[in-house]
Amino acid sequence: MNFEVQDWGLIDFQEAWDRQKELVTAIQKGEQRSTLVLCSHPLVITMGRNSSYDNLVLPREEYDNRNINVIDINRGGDVTLHNENQLVGYPIFNLNDFKPDLHWFLREIEEAIINTVVELGITSSRVDGLTGVWIENQRKICAIGLHCSRWVTSHGFALNVCNNVKDFDYIVPCGIDDKEVTSIKNEIGTDVDINNIKNIVIEKFSELF
Repeated sequence: MNFEVQDWGLIDFQEAWDRQKELVTAIQKGEQRSTLVLCSHPLVITMGRNSSYDNLVLPREEYDNRNINVIDINRGGDVTLHNENQLVGYPIFNLNDFKPDLHWFLREIEEAIINTVVELGITSSRVDGLTGVWIENQRKICAIGLHCSRWVTSHGFALNVCNNVKDFDYIVPCGIDDKEVTSIKNEIGTDVDINNIKNIVIEKFSELF
């Protein structure tokens, strides 16, 4: 495969974002190979460049009262949420080494996730006009949002594995109020080993990149 893998485990979102920026700089300078980072975050809400604060269900101060950080970031997309046992992937890739086309890259990430969950017996797909991976066009199992600078990407995907999807009630996920959020655990009805999912994701990314 044309990239390396780093597993950051459970890591604070802000710390991970800072480390992403360092990786981006190193890759832009040619000092580091393209890198797929896998990790999970404690409960946090992030607001992409296209976010509307109308998609926060509670008053802003109420999130502070509940010790839930709401962070504005530079990825595309609207509001999303990370929590423990969600698998977050940051493909910090130099697209000049693959194909300098961000739309293509986004579709390839979706394909990797579709190919991952089918290994668990879950059939998923894209929804026209929407980003991410969906079950029966109604239940979102994976959100995707990217940033790209000088053809080096950052941010990435958030695959719901065995995390608490009730936490998504704090927001209108991605600004879409007529669809649900689901997880691998909810779809197959049993607990899932997130480390097993990491291995499958690495395999599927290596097939595409």
